[in-house]
Amino acid sequence: MSIEKIVEQALQDGYLTPSMEAEVGRICNTASELSIEEYMALDRLMGALLTGEVVVLPRKQFINVMEELVLSEAIARVAEIEAASSEQSLDVGDIAAYALNRLPPLYATTEEGAHFQRARAKEQLHDLISKEVNAAIDRNLVRPEPVNPTALGKPSSGTEVLSNLSNWLQANAVNFEPQP
Repeated sequence: MSIEKIVEQALQDGYLTPSMEAEVGRICNTASELSIEEYMALDRLMGALLTGEVVVLPRKQFINVMEELVLSEAIARVAEIEAASSEQSLDVGDIAAYALNRLPPLYATTEEGAHFQRARAKEQLHDLISKEVNAAIDRNLVRPEPVNPTALGKPSSGTEVLSNLSNWLQANAVNFEPQP
């Protein structure tokens, strides 16, 4: 979005959002030179901000308490598993993301709110958090190894590509079969 459009939107709405402010800053920082129209738009915005015609919406800081709870649980479980088996290597980020996508968010904007959400989650959601982290770990343990690009070789023709791909899929299909 251009500076002119952002200023026009701010004047129409009566407020400048943090994302609009960031976009204006990004444009100003990356442009080698601003046009006369851009300077005029910025001047209009400054005037509107000074008169109160446009107000800047404050950046609201918030946290998702569920993220810290899931990360703590995932780190503890991964440490247990890796201590028991030196050949197991798990990605905590993948595990946390998988679990977080299946759990409700617990947002808070104050420390008091975060404390409330933590207490609520420990009381009501601890078993669900553990269940989802364990499911994420199970999923992470059975995922196939990433494809080694050289495993398919350097084929010279389309048929060779299909043949190599078919061979690779047959060798790795066991990882995708449903477990009884």
